[in-house]
Amino acid sequence: MRPHSLKEVAERTRGDPDWDHHLREFLDQFYGADGDLDQQFSMIAEDPGFVDDERADAFLGGVGEHLARRWHLPEIPEWVRQERRYLDWPMFYPDDPTVRRFLVAVAPPAFRVRLIFTGPDPLQRARFPYHRGVVEFPVR
Repeated sequence: MRPHSLKEVAERTRGDPDWDHHLREFLDQFYGADGDLDQQFSMIAEDPGFVDDERADAFLGGVGEHLARRWHLPEIPEWVRQERRYLDWPMFYPDDPTVRRFLVAVAPPAFRVRLIFTGPDPLQRARFPYHRGVVEFPVR
């Protein structure tokens, strides 16, 4: 069964450190609720706590903020601004030196402020609501 909240993602990560897998499963649930802003907000609203992996804790903060902003949810949860949700050194996702400059240029603000550099719409999944549009790097 997929996690229904970021809190469940953190709980599962504390038992199995594959946070990226748990997050992807959560995103499928989140996008399955597309259009129900209250339900989607409830999925990110509760403080998930920390998983004691600096990268995962910061990334979860970025996810909570990004989802709230990207999908125009009623508010941004306060927990995303906890000091431990920010890195002191850059993280590139994916960590491929050939795309680092691109990632620095296109990372969404919720990730960039945490020194997490990723693609312009980093949380795309099979259930992603593509009918709402995607963020793409502008080509001149």
